[in-house]
Order: sequence, then C-alpha cells, then structure tokens
Amino acid sequence: MSIKPAERRVLVVDDDQDSLDIIAEALRWEGYVVETAISGKLAIEAIKSWDPDLILLDVNMPGLSGLDTLKDLRQKEKYVSVMFISGNTSTEAVVAGLDTGADDYIPKPFDPLELLARVRTQLRIKDLNDQLRAANEKLKELVDIDDLTGLYNMRSVYERIETELTRARRFGRQVCIVMMDMDHFKTVNDGHDHLFGSFVISEVGKIIRQSIRSIDMGARYGGDEFLMMLTETSAEGARHFCERLRQTIQSYHFKNDRDEIRLTSSIGFAITAPGDRETDARGLVRAADHALFDAKRAGKNCVKFVEINAASEFHQEQPVPLRKKVVG
Repeated sequence: MSIKPAERRVLVVDDDQDSLDIIAEALRWEGYVVETAISGKLAIEAIKSWDPDLILLDVNMPGLSGLDTLKDLRQKEKYVSVMFISGNTSTEAVVAGLDTGADDYIPKPFDPLELLARVRTQLRIKDLNDQLRAANEKLKELVDIDDLTGLYNMRSVYERIETELTRARRFGRQVCIVMMDMDHFKTVNDGHDHLFGSFVISEVGKIIRQSIRSIDMGARYGGDEFLMMLTETSAEGARHFCERLRQTIQSYHFKNDRDEIRLTSSIGFAITAPGDRETDARGLVRAADHALFDAKRAGKNCVKFVEINAASEFHQEQPVPLRKKVVG
C-alpha cells in the first residue's frame, strides 16, 4: 500500500536559515509534514519526541556537527534514514559522510526536483526495510510460538525472562514465574483417542492465554507442563492468579466429539523480591519448578510457593538452603 506524502514526517536540520527555508518549502510543496531544527542538539531533541521518517542534515554546523549528530543517531536502536546536504562536495567529504552512515549525500546548490526525487527514493527504501523488518519479526514469532497452544515455546523464554528481570531491577519491581503441570495426564492418552490429548493441551493453552495479561507471558514448557511469567505483581497477586487458574482448570469440561474428561492441575510459583539483583532467569524457573514439585508431592491440585530470599539456593553461586512457604 502506497503511503501518501501527508503521512510522512521529514526533519530538516541546517544552521543556515535561508537554506532551511528553501528545503522545507520544497518538501511542503510536495505534501510532506516538515519540522526544522537549526542545530544538531535541537535535532536530537526533536527526533526523540517526533520520530521522523527521514532526516535531511547539513554537514557543517557549529557545535554538534552533522557528522557528530549522525554518529549519535546510529547508536540508537531504531534506524532512521539520513540524507546529508552540504556545500562541501569534495570526494573526502562525501566519503566521510557516507562512511559515517548517511544514506545519501546531496551537494549545494541543488535542484529542488532532484532533491524531491532523492527523498522519494529514500522513503521507498525505508518502506522496503520496514516491510522486511516486519516480516522478520513475524517469522521470529512463528518460530517462537508453539503451534498447538498458541503460547511461546522454550526457544526464547529464558531471554525474555532475563530482559524482564533487568527491567524489574531498574524499577524495583518483582517478576514471578509460574509452573503448571496437568495432573494424571497419562489417563487422557490411555483412555481416549490419541488426538484427544492434543485437543486438551490446545484447550489448556487457550485458558492460559485468556488468563494472563498482555504484559505477561505464557509458554509451553514441554508435554503437559506450562510456564507463565507475571510482571508488575506481588506475591499475593501471584497467589490469587495461580489459585484462579487452578480453579478454572478444575471446573473446565474438556469435550471433543465423543471424548470428554475433567482434569486438575498442580501449580508452583516463585517471585523475586523487589530490588533482587542476584536471581537470574534459570534460577527463577528452577525455583518455580521446585514449588511445582512440592505441589505434586502434596497430593496434586494445589498451589505451592517458593520464596526467593537473600540466602536462596536459586541465586547464582549461592547454594544455601531455601525457605519454603505453603500458600494453598
């Protein structure tokens, strides 16, 4: 789908007001939404708040030069196309500009029609890059998603948990990992059509997706075992979530054609303390798995909690006995 010029944002940066006005006028004539800045410092501030599709940048500016401004931009995660516009047309200047990361280099004085044609070219390239990035993200999502449940598989779960732990440390928040295992799942496969087991797993995945918030994560850990990551919650909030999930599973009627069954689940969870800087992703999952084992050992169809504390064995390189707390 073609994007109209009125939907494009172009930032023009030049310390020469006359040049700034000429470039901005040409772009506005074409229909683009244009903002201007008279220095590299002001340009960086504008980029943070305005998020332009394209930047036209003068090379020679007092203070923060065009080259330094571009170097700052290229350190940021999001890529934005940059076209240099400069009166310095020497081979050395052009090479330096392109090697720094510019996508094009236009000499002054310039023909307005050529300028607009080059702008259109850069925007077309941006569209192609955006489409490629979206396709790659979709492909990664397909690779990371379990076909049967619609939940994440374990391919990237630890990385996601580690990212959330880093965020939690920064803001003094807590991260909770919930492990859930279906009780007596062997009876599903032994007493029903072999496809019924897949149906049950699929339905459990649906229940989990409907139970977690958009800021949380659900994953199929393997077989009939599931993992959930809860963010921005307390131990009490996590306990309520787990108990509600356990009751939902217990009351659910799994029925597919002539096959039907009622099942229960065992759930264990572990949550970091606010400001915890020791527990890593694997340690937190291991703690939740211990809690799940406690739930199984306690007779199944219940919730157990492992508390992560300052002397937890789940911290890296700290094999100290843990303190356990039963919550249901």
